[in-house]
Amino acid sequence: MRTIWLVGDSTVTDNTAPFRGWGYCLPEVTAEDVRVRNLAESGCSSKSFLAEGCFEEARRDMRPGDLLLIQFGHNDEKDDEPRHTDPHTTFPETLRIYIEAARERGALTALVTPVSRRFFAGPTSVLYTHGEYAGAVRRLAEAEGLPLIELEFASRELYLALGEEGAAKLFVQLKPGEHPDFPDGHDDRTHFNEDGARAICGLVSADMRRNSVLKSFLKEETQT
Repeated sequence: MRTIWLVGDSTVTDNTAPFRGWGYCLPEVTAEDVRVRNLAESGCSSKSFLAEGCFEEARRDMRPGDLLLIQFGHNDEKDDEPRHTDPHTTFPETLRIYIEAARERGALTALVTPVSRRFFAGPTSVLYTHGEYAGAVRRLAEAEGLPLIELEFASRELYLALGEEGAAKLFVQLKPGEHPDFPDGHDDRTHFNEDGARAICGLVSADMRRNSVLKSFLKEETQT
């Protein structure tokens, strides 16, 4: 049994309904001999995920032939010292810790650019909110010779195709009084509901299918 190990933040984690990360839906598309171990944690950056010990299970239990998928960036952007990394220095340096750990265990690694937030600037534009962090992931994947799952661009194109109203349906939308944690309602532009998680997972799996090695972790596509 091979394992896909997921490390990342709230946009990846299983989370608690109505909030879902795309990793929650990944088991729906994996091959029968593959299990998914989603270690992603809400609020974590690449730095704090290590400091809080969230990576230790994967570091210990990864096996040859396993796959490590890494998606950070959302919280590396934050200003607080426990989470902040610099996209030109400490961010790629920290990501290399994960890459080297996987190599030591004989596991494969793929890097995932951070999924786009839903901030429309008119009907035909979605803002790029990750600054240099997504670019840092791209450069690191090239430098290390690793597969890249281009989720920032793909998710942005999905939102544009759906339009502002349609894209909003992928995210957690709460009316006043609907949820005890949000008595005044909530219009989330970062966190997905289950439909959104499934749509984003579809983008991840579509990119995985373009790589012959990553494709082997997924179910065969049915012909229609």
